[in-house]
Amino acid sequence: MRYKTRRRLSLLVLVLGVPAYIVVAVSLIALFDRPPFWVELLVYIGLGVLWIIPLKPLFLGVGQPDPDDKT
Repeated sequence: MRYKTRRRLSLLVLVLGVPAYIVVAVSLIALFDRPPFWVELLVYIGLGVLWIIPLKPLFLGVGQPDPDDKT
């Protein structure tokens, strides 16, 4: 995947995907009776780490200069 495509896709994921993921995570907890605080905290921490695992290759190197840029 080209560098510019990865940058644009990573921005799209951060602007639209992460807020949508937060809404889904909160809705998931709301389906059940409110669990104890520590269980709810563990679920949110687990879901907070879980979203990045499949997207890690997308974000690697995005903050670096464009490797294809010849200037």
